Amino acid sequence: MSREVRVPALPESVAEATVLTWHKKPGEVVRRDENLVDLETDKVVLEVPAPADGVLARIETQAGETVGADTLLAVVEEGAAEEAEGTNEKAKATATPAKSAAGETMLAPAARRLVKELNLDPAAISGTGKNGRVQKADVVAFLDAQEQAQPPTEPDATAPAVEQPRLTGEAGRPEQRVTMTRLRARVAERLVQAQQTAAILTTFNEVDLSAVIGLRNRYKAQFEKTHGVRLGFLSFFVKASIEALQRFPVMNASVDGSDIIYHGYYDIGMAVSSPRGLVVPILRNCDQLTMADIERGVVEFGRKAKDGTLSFEELTGGTFSITNGGVFGSLLSTPILNPPQSAILGMHKVQERPMVVDGEIVVRPMMYLAVSYDHRIIDGRDAVQFLVTIKDTLEDPARLLMRI
Repeated sequence: MSREVRVPALPESVAEATVLTWHKKPGEVVRRDENLVDLETDKVVLEVPAPADGVLARIETQAGETVGADTLLAVVEEGAAEEAEGTNEKAKATATPAKSAAGETMLAPAARRLVKELNLDPAAISGTGKNGRVQKADVVAFLDAQEQAQPPTEPDATAPAVEQPRLTGEAGRPEQRVTMTRLRARVAERLVQAQQTAAILTTFNEVDLSAVIGLRNRYKAQFEKTHGVRLGFLSFFVKASIEALQRFPVMNASVDGSDIIYHGYYDIGMAVSSPRGLVVPILRNCDQLTMADIERGVVEFGRKAKDGTLSFEELTGGTFSITNGGVFGSLLSTPILNPPQSAILGMHKVQERPMVVDGEIVVRPMMYLAVSYDHRIIDGRDAVQFLVTIKDTLEDPARLLMRI
């Protein structure tokens, strides 16, 4: 019995996907729910499982092709697994180590693509993920430890849709031309959209983090022991942002045509750098979360972004965003809006600087803060007072308890 493998239903905001990687070839045995192919959308990488035990009869769409919802990807011949087992066992015996050992439970999607592209032996790579799962960072670390790169594999129909650089330019002045990934193209589109449709302004301030750092140093060991997660800085900034958003609701609003939508909830986007580019997963109902809940959410988003396992739901929506360029060393920047949101907070590097306090020069851990906002609905006064509220709250965290 033939079973069709089709593109699953895509969210309304996603019209199409790109066939990224086939993990099986025609004639190979497949098992029910085994991942057959990765599809790249402008937000996440989708895994399409086999509908039943059988043999992959044929592939209808090759790596690199663009597909829409319900497009036929392949056909699985159900019940033909036993007949093909003997043939596949012989093939496995002569296959390269990378192809024979690349089990779905061993490799994260990003790591699997690298292993397949570079013809590596996954058994030789130590995994640091859950249950020893090999992640992309593990593959990169493995490559860094090698004195010489492995020879490239021969391309085939099931190879990942990673375009080889096209060499151009004059002799002695080489250039490489590579097509944008779908995610990178979508990020570019949204950034241009934000610049063209919103009147973006940015206001700046600076915050003395002495109180936050003192609290963190005092309680971080007990916090981790009690909650099982490290106490970072981001939970302080999320809580301070919620306090400021509640005082200035327009900062949590969005524009819809000629209407302003004031959101009565606080879904905060956390800008995260991933191997595929910038993603902004959403931590929902942050006003109802404890600091431990927030820290756990941040850690989970970082892990999923690294593994490429963020879901559509985790990347959709949001009423306000926070981005931390300080982790890369940025001292000051102007963050850009994440449409349809109307404001975004930019954190930066903590740097000790001389400050005048009570007439004396003292050294304090300072951070520049930036809030970019849509001037169509947010006045400068609101944006400035919003940022001052965040500053005051972080410099005296007891305000969070007193609500003052």
